[in-house]
Amino acid sequence: MPITKPFIAGRRFTSTIGAGTGTGATFAIAATAFTTDTGAAATVFPTSPAYYNLYINAMLQTADTSTATTTTLTIPGGDVLDPATPIIVEFIVT
Repeated sequence: MPITKPFIAGRRFTSTIGAGTGTGATFAIAATAFTTDTGAAATVFPTSPAYYNLYINAMLQTADTSTATTTTLTIPGGDVLDPATPIIVEFIVT
């Protein structure tokens, strides 16, 4: 019987903290504030990813640091970071 490899791919999006709105627990960055790997403006994040990785200033964050939906990345307390801090979110899709 042949072995069939599962499809797994990454979709990366980049932005900065300055693109976010809100304060404290409600601080969030809209998907439309991100750009894709191709440099195009993002419209939404992937639906039902296997998981995602969040990098703040190139440092991988723990799972309790954020939540993501198809339209928003929420980073509680992110408003205290410098507005120029880079954000990369990588969604792993299957």
